[in-house]
Order: sequence, then structure tokens, then C-alpha cells
Amino acid sequence: MKLLFPRLSSLLAICAPPVSLLLWSLVGQPLNAQTVVPSNPLGPLRTAPIAEPPNLSEFVRDRQTAIQLGKALFWDMQVGSDGVTACASCHFNAGADSRAINQLSPGLLRVFADGTANPDNTFTLLKPNQQLLASDFPFRKLKIITDPNSQVLADSNDVASSQGVFATKFVAVVPGSAFESGAAYPDTVYNVGGINVRRVAARNAPSVINAVFNFRNFWDGRAQNDFNGVNPFGSRDPDARVLVAAIGGELSGVRVSLPNSSLASQAVGPPLSHFEMTYEGRTFSDIGDKLGAVRGKKILALRPLGQQLVARDDSVLGSASRNPSPGLRTSYRQLIQAAFHSKWWKSQWVVQIGADGSLTSVYRATGPQSTTEYAMDEYNFALFFGIAVQMYEATLVSDDTPLDRYLAGNTGALSAEQKSGLDLFTGKGRCVNCHGGPELTNASVRNVTSQRLERMLMGDGSQAVYDNGFYNIGVRPTLEDLALGGVDPFGKPLSDTRMAQIGLFTDPKLSPPINQTERAAVDGAFKTPSLRNIALTAPYFHNGGQLTLDQVVDFYDRGGDRTGSARVNSTGFGANKSNLDADVVRLGLTLFEKANLVAFLGALTDERVRYRRAPFDHPQLFVPNGHPWNPANPTGDVLQNTSTGNAQDSFIEIPAVGRYGGTTLKTFQQNLPLSR
Repeated sequence: MKLLFPRLSSLLAICAPPVSLLLWSLVGQPLNAQTVVPSNPLGPLRTAPIAEPPNLSEFVRDRQTAIQLGKALFWDMQVGSDGVTACASCHFNAGADSRAINQLSPGLLRVFADGTANPDNTFTLLKPNQQLLASDFPFRKLKIITDPNSQVLADSNDVASSQGVFATKFVAVVPGSAFESGAAYPDTVYNVGGINVRRVAARNAPSVINAVFNFRNFWDGRAQNDFNGVNPFGSRDPDARVLVAAIGGELSGVRVSLPNSSLASQAVGPPLSHFEMTYEGRTFSDIGDKLGAVRGKKILALRPLGQQLVARDDSVLGSASRNPSPGLRTSYRQLIQAAFHSKWWKSQWVVQIGADGSLTSVYRATGPQSTTEYAMDEYNFALFFGIAVQMYEATLVSDDTPLDRYLAGNTGALSAEQKSGLDLFTGKGRCVNCHGGPELTNASVRNVTSQRLERMLMGDGSQAVYDNGFYNIGVRPTLEDLALGGVDPFGKPLSDTRMAQIGLFTDPKLSPPINQTERAAVDGAFKTPSLRNIALTAPYFHNGGQLTLDQVVDFYDRGGDRTGSARVNSTGFGANKSNLDADVVRLGLTLFEKANLVAFLGALTDERVRYRRAPFDHPQLFVPNGHPWNPANPTGDVLQNTSTGNAQDSFIEIPAVGRYGGTTLKTFQQNLPLSR
């Protein structure tokens, strides 16, 4: 939470943890202003509760089996249409992505001043499939790094992100195969010499570790806190239905809502993204179809992790491992039936769905007979997928860092430099004003639940309402990516602030209530990420435009890179500064202070994450890492896969590790060579 009047800076310099072991953060401007009691103090992460759906037991009957199911689904390459791309393909290293070849996307999310799409399909930094170098960062280079108005030496709206699938139309699932039938079509953006390369998502992949603490997920918050069992949009989707069986097995479509489930809402997004994991036109029922169906004979017919080794001492899956053979000694259907109550999967009835995916009829039958008929567990697969992946990801909590030990009373857990950096973090650097609480983010369930909407003074000195935990910090011109200022597929604003303005949301703690004409500061606002393990998760920001923590600190020290324009409200537009968070100002840090602040950020690493010890151990994974260049023309042509017409893939093997961990994986910085 931030305070509107006054906006004060933190005064407290911490030499040793106080008796309460809580660091009181303050917000605002002058260092000699009156102090106020803060709303989101730091503390050990173990003091932050993990919010669960209060109605989880209505769906889950065996928690441990549900976690096993979720871990298998998260790491299984068979989930992707290409039989290669797993959820973990973009989150395998400290919960993030450390690949550095074919990892650029152009400015696809750019909009016009009225908010309509204006994608920039042109790469300005590198061509597709090229190797990033350290010298490419930061994407915006200034002659004087301490001055945001300095001469611009280079600038790019490209985004360092994660490669997903090729441009392909879904045709059918091949019975018993992880590889779906699809029809490739020319990709006008992601190609080299007319040969398709893998598409790259439009925003940098954040870490899934500690994501369970987020009230909403995705950079733009579209993964709602309430899970509807179907897609990321919760109660915003009035037509979302899952099947429930009555006594006798008769099926009916019902709406469900699981609060505190933004991870489940997030989990069901990428498997249906034709940039990330799926061929265009595939549905979740197709992913979950069983062998008896004409179409969609996929996950329920395949051995879990059937292409990947699982360590015998895997902390979750070890008891079911077939090592030295790939996969598990169980089926996805068995895991679902053991994990979930039977009313969500057991019935002799089938359902008919329309061309738009909606439920049209239910009737008793021996099994699906056509491409539009689905068994109950096939139709409800998104429900199982979302809940199970959420329960697995809820175990990925890194609460054993030097900072946690220091805040718990171990005064020797931090070095002198790190303690000085902590003082800067909570004081002159203003970091804690957005990265507050044990979670190190104001976007946490605990913080946002206390108040969804707030008023504060913006960068231009005038008042506005904003969604708690989402801020415009001036990384890029706002019209390059509206983020929270965008809309959902139903035409509704993504921001709670604008939903309140049109009468679709009410925050009783905002007094007086927002009106239709009051200014909303949501355009270009992104979810505040946790800073935990940040030393392992470069590149940084939603555009991946900063390579090192030193560059990140330089960015904040100069008051951001606030160029371009931003929407002020639904009808008018103004300078970027009108949406800029007021804490993004020139800080005047010395070189010594910058070094100490970076040292403190290094104290946010949990060594279990670095060495992939339980609960951060995982199955084997093969991740696409760009495409081999044609040796006859190594600067302008890639080798073609003759069976698909797309570029051939290069792969990196991420070995399976068990509960005791293994060697540390290379970070993004370590994957950058000196020259191309």
C-alpha cells in the first residue's frame, strides 16, 4: 500500500534487526518529513501465509496426488502441440528462462492513442534466431547513465522473452502420439529467409517460484484471483462451465469459482497460446481427450512424462519413476481419479460441444464417437490441469535466504555491505515502496486483499486511482504496451480501477468511491514482481531490457526511462509522467551505495533454488534453443525440417535432478558469448 498524503521516504537505517524483526517501510519524498506507520513491512517469508481456495476440498480429495499430477503436467513436454514445449520450457531455471538464442520479439503489443492495436512487426535489435550478447544490453543506451535526458545512443522496443511454437494450424491429435497433426503457414514475423522459426512471446517470462503469493498473475494481471475451471478470466467469463455428475452419472454444466487461485488461472493460459504452447484452434478438451475419441487423443492416453527421465529420488515423483526408462509408473487418468472427487470425472455420459467450444447437449453413450463429443474427464481437463499445477507451484516457496535468516534474528546472516544495501532498499532507494512485505511485492494476496484500489499522487503531482501492486515505472513508452490498461477477451478493462468506473467492481475500502470521470493511473502499469532469487533470473523487467542488477539500479537511480506517451483516462492522453509512479525519481545514489544495493539483492537468493534442491528438483527436460544455421550460408539461412517445412530445432538437455539437487544451471548472463 502507498500513502497519498504525505508521500514520505523511509527514515529507518537498520544496523541490526529490531525486536519485532519487522522493517517499517515509509513512502514518499523528503527524508526529514514526519514518519508514518507503514502498511507493508518486510519480514521473513515464512510469516506470510499461503492463501488457499477455501473450497479446495470440494474438488480435491488427495492433496499429495494432486501435487504429483501438477508437477508431471508442468514438466511434461507432451502437453505442447509439438510434443516438445512444456510449461517448464520457459520456467526451468530458477523458475524463469535463461536461453539467449532466438529469444527476441518485436513490439507486437504497441497500440494507437485510442488503444487500438498498432503492432510493430519489425525487429530493431537483432534478426530472428540470432544470439544475444551482453553488449546488446540495456536496450536503451544513454551517453550518461545517471541522466534520463542524456543523449540516446541506441534504443529498441524489442522484447527479450521465450520461444514457443511455430505458426501452425491445429488439425488433429495423432492417437497415442505426443506430436499433433498441424498445418504450418508462413509466419511474416518469425522467419529467416522465408523459413519459419519458433515464435517468441511478447513479454519476458517471470519466475514461477513464489508466484503463489501473487493476488493476480501475468504481467498485466489477466490471470484472475478466482479460477473458473476453464480459462484465466474467472468470473469475467459468464459462459465458463465445467461438468458435474449427479447420482446416476447424469451430467450438467455448472459455474465454479475457486478464490485465491490466480496460479490456476495462469496455468491454463499458455497451453492455449499459439505463441507459447499450442497450434491455433486447439482446445483444452483436445489436450485432455482419451484414446477412444476421434479427435484429441492426447494427454489422457499418454504415459506421464513419457519422453523424459525422472530421478528416483525426485521429491514428488520419485516413488513413481521408471528410471532408467522414461516416464512414470502410472497414468494421467489414474492420477486424476485419485486426486479429485469422482463427481468431477466419473460418468457414462458424454457431451456435445458446438463450433465455438460451448456445451450444447449431454447424453448417455458408450464413449465419444465424433470430433465434437467428449467424455467427462476430457471436458473437465482444464479444471484438473489448473488446480493441480497450482498445488504444485504452491510448493515452490524460497523462504531460506540470507535476508530471511537475518529478519528471523541471525544478525550475521548479512554482510556489512548487504546491511547497508538493506538500509538503502528501505530508505533512500525507495525500493520497498513497491517491493514490500515478506513477499517483496505489493502485488501479494495479503497486501492486495487489504485494499484493491488506492489513491496516490502520480509523477506529475496530480491525484489518481490505481490497482494496488501495479505500477508504471517508465521502462518503455506506455503505448508500446498498455498492460493493465488493456482489455480482456470480453471487452472489459483488465484493471479493477476501470471496472469500478463502469460499475462492475467495488472496493468498499476506497473512500470516497471512484467516479466515472476520476483519473485512473493504470496504462502501462505492470504487476510488481517479487525480487526473491533475482540474481538468477535475468534479463529484467517486462521487456527483458536490462541484463544486470547494476543496470537495474542505474535505471532507478536516474528516475527511469520515461519516454513516449500514455493514456490518462478513457478519453484523453497525455505525457508518460501522468501515469508514472511517484517513487520513480532521480535518487542520487553514489557508486558505493549502488554497489551495496546490488550486494543486498544478492542476499535474496535461496541456495536450494540455485542448486535445484527439493522442492526445486525436477524431471529431465529438452528445451528448444534456436535453430542451426545453414553451413553454406551461416549468416542468413537456417536448416529446414523437410517433414514440417519449419526450421530445424537445436535443443538443450536439462538433466533430471532429485531432492538433493545438482549443479547450478548457467544463468542468462552466462549464456551470452563474447561475440556472435
